[in-house]
Parts: sequence; C-alpha cells; structure tokens
Amino acid sequence: MKEFEVAVIGGGPAGLTSALYLLRARRKIVLIEKLSPGGQVLLTEKIENYPGFPNGIAGFELADAFSKQVDLYNPEKIFGEVKSLKIGDNFHTVELEEEEIKAKAIVIASGARWRKLGVPGEQEFAGKGVSYCAVCDGNFFRDQVVACIGGGDTALEESLYLSKIVKKIYLIHRRDKFRGTKIYQEKVLANPKIEVLWDTVVTEFKGEEELQAVGLRNVKTGENKVLNVSGAFVFIGVEPNTDFLPSEIKKDERGFVFTDSEMRTNIPGIFAAGDIRAKLCRQVSTAVGDGACAGFNASSYLEQLNDD
Repeated sequence: MKEFEVAVIGGGPAGLTSALYLLRARRKIVLIEKLSPGGQVLLTEKIENYPGFPNGIAGFELADAFSKQVDLYNPEKIFGEVKSLKIGDNFHTVELEEEEIKAKAIVIASGARWRKLGVPGEQEFAGKGVSYCAVCDGNFFRDQVVACIGGGDTALEESLYLSKIVKKIYLIHRRDKFRGTKIYQEKVLANPKIEVLWDTVVTEFKGEEELQAVGLRNVKTGENKVLNVSGAFVFIGVEPNTDFLPSEIKKDERGFVFTDSEMRTNIPGIFAAGDIRAKLCRQVSTAVGDGACAGFNASSYLEQLNDD
C-alpha cells in the first residue's frame, strides 16, 4: 500500500490549485481524479469572469492551463473513482476501485454536480444551449429568448440576472407557486421580461447542432407543447460528490462539507475545498482560493505533526 503525505481527491480548479501549493512546498502528494482534470470547468464553453482573461477563455483551455502548471512538478496521479475514505490516527486510507493508499492529510475537492432533469436531449445539448450557470453563460444569449427551469432561490435570482441580458425569459416551474424567497418572487413577477409557466415540466430538449426548442407538458391539464428558445438554464439545485465520505465528517443537510475559514473539517488532517464545501458562491475563482488555502494549511498541518 502506497503512502503519501497528502492525497488530493478531485482534479478541478480547487484540487489542482491545492496540489500546486503542496508540490511547491515539496510535499509528497497523489492527485486522484475520476475523469479528466478540470472538473465542471470542462463543461463551460467560455469563462468570462475569471481574472486575467479580459476576452474570456474557453473552459477546456483554462482547465488545460491549470493541469499543465501542476504537471511541471511531476505529481503522482491516479485516475479512478474513490469508493471510501477511512479515518485513521496516523494515516487516513483512501479506497479506490483497484487499490488503497494512505496519507497523513487529505484534501477533499471532489466538487458538486448540477442536478439534471434527466430528460431526452439534456446531455446532448449540454454546453450547446443547455446551461446550469447564468453567470457563466448568460452573455452567449444576449438579446435572445431563453427558458429557465426551477422555482427556488437560485432559479429566481438567476432569472433576474438574465433579464438584464436576454430579450425574454420563460420561467418554467412544475408547481403553482415558487419555493424561493418572497422578495425574489415579487421581483420576478414584476419583471416584464419574465413570463412564468406554472404547473409545467420540461419533457425534452430539441434541436440539431444546438438547442432550438424545449418540449413542455402541463402537469394539471396534460397538454403538450413546444417552446422555441435559444437557450435553457436548469436551476433545480446542486448535489455534492460526497457519497464516499464517512459519517464522521460533518456536513449540512444537503451533504456539503462544513469547514472553517482555513478549509479545515472537523477531522484533524482532513481539509475540503471548492464546490464540495457548504457555502453560497461556487465559481472557478472561489474554488482556486479554497484550493490555495487548503494546500497551504495541509502543509502547515504536516509541519505541526513533525514538530510533535
């Protein structure tokens, strides 16, 4: 069984930044990534709000730049899915599909996934009209007609944000009233650019090379119709990638990991960074900041162990 000073779980912006800081501190680390380095950044066509790129940058290009910078330090990598994390005294154990590794410290940066509708065409048009982030992709639909799906705070807030950019929004909600905060409800209902379609669900996403329409069904009348739109934003929540974490690590009611301001969890030697954390703002820039903090403090934790 291989032993490391730190195991970084997740190869998105938070994990890669954490790895970079640890490698520059000359720590022996392993970077564990389920798929390709970059995480959800790879699903974003263009990122226009990351500092340093005034003209924006393609998601895959930014992810590739992150990965190349880390690779300069030749880290050991494992591509595979983490099945479980076992808490220990001197070492924590990371169980993968085909092997187990031990590490004195762990940085959990496994991220979160946008909840999907699970209807035909959603996967096909992801990044080609179907989006899960208005801040990331709203400008691609300037002065166009779009749909937003959801009824919570995120759907209402993001619809209000998009109303400053697009021509018209159809806000599709499966119930006859919103779940979001009252003040957001009032603003949405008063906004002339937003038309609410109550008691309605999306049945499919349609188009050729890019999204052109959404199929709808009224849950009360059963009526089906097709709505022509250039884009569709799905805001039905996010889910943390925490299935592998033990119950000893404290999480909120949705499964996101609690940390302090230094990215420390309630378990000594275990840190969390990026979208996996219980927080409000989930952006590339905040993930990078979390990762830097987690990497720095994981290295400091190892120094304390050596001093003891």
